[in-house]
Amino acid sequence: MNTDITRGTVRARAKEVLLDAVRGLTLAVAVLPLGVAFLVLTLLSIAFVPLGIGLFTTPVVLTGVRALADVHRRLAEEWCGVRIPAAYRPMPAHANPWTRTFRLLGDPQVRRDVLWLPVSVTAGFVTALLPALLVFYPVEGLLLAAGLWRPYVSGAGGTYWYAFVPVSDQTSAFGAGGLAAVLAVAAYRFVPRAMKAHFKLGRAVLGGDAELTERVRVLTETRRDAVDTSAAELRRIERDLHDGAQARLVAMGMDLGTIEMLVEHDPAQAKQLLAEARRNSAEALEELRDLVRGIHPPVLAERGLGDAVRALALRLPLPTEVTVELPGRADAPVESAAYFAVSEVLTNAVKHSGADRIWADLHHTDGRLRITVTDNGKGGAAVGAGSGLAGVERRLGTFDGVLAVSSPAGGPTMVTLEIPCVLS
Repeated sequence: MNTDITRGTVRARAKEVLLDAVRGLTLAVAVLPLGVAFLVLTLLSIAFVPLGIGLFTTPVVLTGVRALADVHRRLAEEWCGVRIPAAYRPMPAHANPWTRTFRLLGDPQVRRDVLWLPVSVTAGFVTALLPALLVFYPVEGLLLAAGLWRPYVSGAGGTYWYAFVPVSDQTSAFGAGGLAAVLAVAAYRFVPRAMKAHFKLGRAVLGGDAELTERVRVLTETRRDAVDTSAAELRRIERDLHDGAQARLVAMGMDLGTIEMLVEHDPAQAKQLLAEARRNSAEALEELRDLVRGIHPPVLAERGLGDAVRALALRLPLPTEVTVELPGRADAPVESAAYFAVSEVLTNAVKHSGADRIWADLHHTDGRLRITVTDNGKGGAAVGAGSGLAGVERRLGTFDGVLAVSSPAGGPTMVTLEIPCVLS
């Protein structure tokens, strides 16, 4: 059993090494001509900007450079799991050639793309070609040792150099074979690392401070969304108080004033007004409770997110199964954001999905609170403008949370919410 596992591991490793060698050779063959071509075109286009020609050619060329860099980013993540961030500045929709050219030239990410071109055709070319050399060069040495050294020697005029080993007979060919075996072992161990080093070199040039720039942009947007959401929530509370509880309390005060005047002259009418005042007070109290529950549900504060979602599910008109695996509690703002996000998702499922059953799963893993809401409805849900899910995404973004929606036509719909947090 252990032998089979070992053989399987060796075969998988050998397959990975061979695949990396082919990928590296492909990159080396493609990177050199494309990189040189785009580098020359970029320099010429920028040089022709004062003449006016470059105002039209530079945006086209830089768009091509970006496309080439994007391919490099995609391959880095798909082949080696190396993520290369990018943070391009937005371009106005109808920018004229002058604005477009100088906006591109002033974009730090575009400048990093251009700087990457000479690196890709020099050090990038070498690091891409290295895996192929480590894998395919030992094949030649093994062929020499296998007895095929004579054509090499005759073609070289008596002595053929394999690396630093002179091959002139079978004995020296065995020396070349020994060196080839050492190189094959080195290839087995280091080719995947060399391939990853190639993409890490690209990340060092293309990435730069792009991740920090993107982080600042996201934080700016989420802060703005949080401020807008808070302002809208305050307006809603003010409106609910003014139109609901406040109006009822004012009416109750007027009734009490009337009762004071009628209590001696018309007790029967005073009793009716007292009964109406009592109803108004009860309704005002109920509206105040609903308002407070909308701000921060008492069950959430007292018993935590799991029980709050269970209580929420009990009020839904559809059968809802809630599974909770939370070993502790998150911070109050995180719990509140998660609760109202789940509430919005459940409300959407009830109103729009056409489902007859809903499942909600809450658990915490790898430092993230993950909530999944699934329904067996008709599907077709999407995050977009005017969608309730867009509001949920903005709410989660304040806490670096993410929203993922899987809702093919015909269903089922699965909405996943994740918020990084720790539980206490």
